[in-house]
Amino acid sequence: MSQGLTAIAHQPPGLLARALRHRSFAIGAVLTLLLLLAAALSLVWTPWSPYEIDMAAKLQSPDAHHWLGTDPFGRDVTSLLLVGARNSILVGVIAVGIGLGVGTLLGLLAAARRGWVEEAIMRLADFTFAFPAILSAIMLTAVFGAGIVNSIIAIGVFNIPTFARVTRASANAVWSREFVLAARACGKGPWRITFDHVLPNILPALIVQATIQFALAILAEAALSYLGLGTQPPQPSWGRMLAEAQTLLFQAPLLAVFPGVAIALAVLGLNLLGDGLRDLMDPRLARKR
Repeated sequence: MSQGLTAIAHQPPGLLARALRHRSFAIGAVLTLLLLLAAALSLVWTPWSPYEIDMAAKLQSPDAHHWLGTDPFGRDVTSLLLVGARNSILVGVIAVGIGLGVGTLLGLLAAARRGWVEEAIMRLADFTFAFPAILSAIMLTAVFGAGIVNSIIAIGVFNIPTFARVTRASANAVWSREFVLAARACGKGPWRITFDHVLPNILPALIVQATIQFALAILAEAALSYLGLGTQPPQPSWGRMLAEAQTLLFQAPLLAVFPGVAIALAVLGLNLLGDGLRDLMDPRLARKR
């Protein structure tokens, strides 16, 4: 009886218990949940219309009517932040989805075929890295004009080589495992092995990378909107709010503080969440906690 209780006491804690004890994961999950709740709330309610201009109420300080004040056009800053969160998440989800879908397929192909196929995919990834999201957006803007669609395409294309490299490195490690050799001996083909054995085993690494790239996508969207290449008026954007506030730093400094804090908290939350997921999904790190 005592031996059984001792064995139970020495069993590793479950995933939920470890998640609650993991400080980075807990803080990141809370901040990410707040971001999602703000975006979801903006779909059904905002204190004021984020598109309504009221020049008589411009640059008001925070009060009971406008909780975070108003901007140079009299728009409610709280409403702009809520809708800006929705646009940031929209850009992040689609851009990361493009990178995850295309990059994962290319990485799996490189790991399964090896040889010149792997070399060609990796060299193409190196070439794509030479065109960061902002530079790609500038080129797309010069051809097709500024807009949120071009921003999504630019950020998504920049995510593809990142996911391709992560997928290829993780898949190569799985391909050398004994159970994959056993599947080969049983006559399974490369693609059957890829989707039955390789992909399920690299999903944790892809999930962690997607979380990190999500944070980078939000940051890139804010940077592009700040430069006037991203979300266009009248759609609210945290980056454009910063751009509009830069000429009023001494007159109304809070106009720059609020969107800056929103961007910082969103990126911090997603990065902490990604770090926490990495620790929780790595069996070696899980045994240490």
